[in-house]
Amino acid sequence: MTGKELQEKLTWKFADISKRYPEDVEKADRFCSGYKDFLNRGKTERECVSETVKLLEAAGYRPLDIHREYQAGDKVYEINRGKSVIATTFGTRPLEEGIRMNGAHIDSPRLDLKPNPVFEKNGIAYFKTHYYGGIRKYQWVTIPLSMHGIVYLEDGTKVEICLGEKEGEPVFCMTDLLPHLSAEQNGRKLSEGIKGEELNVIIGSLPYEDSEEIKEAVKLKALVLLHEYYGITEKDFLRAEIELVPTYKAVDIGLDRSLIGAYGQDDRVCAYTALQAEIDVKAPVYTTMTVLADKEEIGSTGNTGLDSDFVLHYVEKLAAVMKVDSRDVLRNSLCLSSDVNAAYDPTFASVYEDRNSCYVNKGCVLTKYTGSRGKSGSNDASAETMAKVIRIMDEAGVCWQTGELGAVDAGGGGTIAKFVAAMDVDVVDLGVPILSMHSPFELSSKLDVYHTYRAFKAFYEAE
Repeated sequence: MTGKELQEKLTWKFADISKRYPEDVEKADRFCSGYKDFLNRGKTERECVSETVKLLEAAGYRPLDIHREYQAGDKVYEINRGKSVIATTFGTRPLEEGIRMNGAHIDSPRLDLKPNPVFEKNGIAYFKTHYYGGIRKYQWVTIPLSMHGIVYLEDGTKVEICLGEKEGEPVFCMTDLLPHLSAEQNGRKLSEGIKGEELNVIIGSLPYEDSEEIKEAVKLKALVLLHEYYGITEKDFLRAEIELVPTYKAVDIGLDRSLIGAYGQDDRVCAYTALQAEIDVKAPVYTTMTVLADKEEIGSTGNTGLDSDFVLHYVEKLAAVMKVDSRDVLRNSLCLSSDVNAAYDPTFASVYEDRNSCYVNKGCVLTKYTGSRGKSGSNDASAETMAKVIRIMDEAGVCWQTGELGAVDAGGGGTIAKFVAAMDVDVVDLGVPILSMHSPFELSSKLDVYHTYRAFKAFYEAE
């Protein structure tokens, strides 16, 4: 055997999608048109759930009814408190042989209003915010922001808020120092260039008209306008969940339009691809379960995050419907923890280890372990789990790669995988490589997005 033949046999190199499947460039562009629409319509976890249910209902899904009998091919879903949702297509094999699970999250880094947010200082009215998830605070100032959320009025009326998304609506922003006056600020560490208590969002500058004897007349004017828009008072903010997110829409990036730039791609890119795969599978061998969860960016806490029992309870309901033991179902299940990974960025190469990084346009990324440094907080998928998933990808002709979240000791992060594993389920991370992750404007490759969808569909359809 020649050296070249030995090299082909014994070495491995991840493929460039456009070279292996040149026809997928156009397919990926078409697929990502729907993805961009999904991003624009669902900028919060509640909005994502609402859009997801619309898509599920249109595809024939109905709310899970534990008193009904279901057959292979039947499609059901369940909403958890308006912030997470699970969808299922029943398979041809008995449920006790396991479920093909796919879990993504639909919350993203953002700014939340504090419970008592409205204040005035020197003739300007502001919202006080508390950032949610891991952000680089300096990236969020001087960009246009829209306001999304819900508030319950004193009489119990629920009011939905979305302001700043439509053409002609007012938007909001935070200020930063001009370079001429930033000598002291320039001396701060980058992480403290903007401090948490400096994330104050401007909401007005005009005083209430009859303001001669009124203290904080600009604040009052802002409250009057909020009351005109939504009927809310200052006290109502205590019964509210209001988020501030970038106003801009998802767009194509580059002369070749090969990338997507948008807010919230971590992790709505995996949520959308998983959802479309769930919808498109018609007669799976194994029952499917697509979980779109909340709170991953702050540790999957609360009763809408994966570090709770809502997924376990859903599996128990399925088991009860099919009259099987939920423990058998879980132990025989296989799950993809569908979350993004940090794509190799040549501009900042020093924080990556190039042999074990993921790259744009090479496909979905299998992440054997996340965590930080000594794999702290990691699931660390077994060899058996990796072998099962790789076989599925290879047999379906999906372009995939492996990757770590940066070089050892450079940092790290976590996903929902360890919470799924805690239910006695085999799980590994699989998702899309992202550039500028956790920024207000993240980048993904259309080809990677499309092959992630292909990976999820193959996962659901495999025997």
